Amino acid sequence: MADSSETIPESKISGRWADEADKEAAGTSEEVEIDALAIDESKKVKNDLTDPDDSSIEAVTSGDTPYASAKKFEDLNLSSELLKGLYVEMKFERPSKIQAISLPMILTPPFKNLIAQAHNGSGKTTCFVLGMLSRMDPKLSAPQALCICPTRELAIQNMEVLLKMGKFTGITSELAIPADSASFVPISKRPPVTAHVVIGTPGTISKWITARKLSMSFMKILVFDEADHMLAESGFKDDSVKIMRAIVQSSPDCQVLLFSATFDDAVRAFVDKINKDIFNRDYNQMFVKKEELSLESVKQYKVQCPDELAKVMVVKDKILELGEKVGQTIIFVRTRNSASALHQSLVNFGYEVTTIQGALKQEDRDKIIKEFKEGLTQILISTDVLARGFDQSQVNLVVNYELPVRFNNLSEPDYEVYLHRVGRAGRFGRKGAVFNLLCGDRDRRVMEKIESYFNCQVAEVGSWNSDEDFEDALKKAGLI
Repeated sequence: MADSSETIPESKISGRWADEADKEAAGTSEEVEIDALAIDESKKVKNDLTDPDDSSIEAVTSGDTPYASAKKFEDLNLSSELLKGLYVEMKFERPSKIQAISLPMILTPPFKNLIAQAHNGSGKTTCFVLGMLSRMDPKLSAPQALCICPTRELAIQNMEVLLKMGKFTGITSELAIPADSASFVPISKRPPVTAHVVIGTPGTISKWITARKLSMSFMKILVFDEADHMLAESGFKDDSVKIMRAIVQSSPDCQVLLFSATFDDAVRAFVDKINKDIFNRDYNQMFVKKEELSLESVKQYKVQCPDELAKVMVVKDKILELGEKVGQTIIFVRTRNSASALHQSLVNFGYEVTTIQGALKQEDRDKIIKEFKEGLTQILISTDVLARGFDQSQVNLVVNYELPVRFNNLSEPDYEVYLHRVGRAGRFGRKGAVFNLLCGDRDRRVMEKIESYFNCQVAEVGSWNSDEDFEDALKKAGLI
């Protein structure tokens, strides 16, 4: 699996949500309505989110094609090699509800486009990876599936799933992400891509297409992971549209799959427009009903801290000391400077922590993620570069050291990023806890807006310096 491309600016990889500039932004921001999200404290999720009976899915299909829900993977007419990958490598027993409904829509001719929204940790990756693998012709040495992701970390993670699931198929794959310094090859010197599946970031993929190194002539399926951000004005909209137009020109029948945990009204309207203007055809839709998009397996808390030092002490004395008993921890900050300052504070206290943010070299980012995924490190400080899609089952604690706010208005919460951050804990229905550290009136107002928006009351830890209060919080979260 090759990994060679021209390096593109980091800002093109992470986007505004992933790694904000280290300065205060003034002005106001128009609030974006997200009409399909809710956190409802009155409802208790008792089952694993991947249980087929655990979610209510709203499927809106176009045309006369009948779609029957798949109770088992054998219902999908998959090859024996793919079934072996699902059962032997992935250790699956049956499709999740998301998979049971979406996979027939993906795999049934005439292969209509699909916009799909579902829980964090509900099995969305399996849907589009299995969709890609099932459509490949291993005898044709040409790109036939393309998956585009907002960050290199998510692209690498999706590739790992594809390699595992497709282990017995003979299907080849290649990463299209900015190369590290050791493996950099000028794009003019690299041969054309012949791998069946290409997974990468939009800037690199766009460059490969422009340089005619990535052919669109045989493309059967195009996937956008975290599609709401990929198509948002503040995300990768221009590159995404450019790639779509290139595919339509060469492969007009290519199926397009848009997957995300969140879709706001603006993105939904844009999706409808591009399906009509670019692809000129109807599409199927799948949404988890509003009341089902809850995060009840994850217990949320707020902690009132008198000053910045108190926040550091909470992390040091409560999160790290108590949290080491329950699994791994991700601490989210808003800026690169905050990440560096918190890292230095914890190192000065003698703690081993790792930090990831967009200014790091590509090879350093990859090394940090690899060590965390292998369990070699327990504490990871991150900007929002890991807020979306990052899947690590052993993460049971998330700390919002700084609350997510709009890029140009620090008094307005970024509700989508909050939901995605919370979704890093308690993956696939496991228990988890989120601690929101509040310092000052602005933090308190932002937290109140988050509670109001999601129609929830976030429990408050009694005292920021009480071991008993934090232990009680972890017990209520089912972690100790």
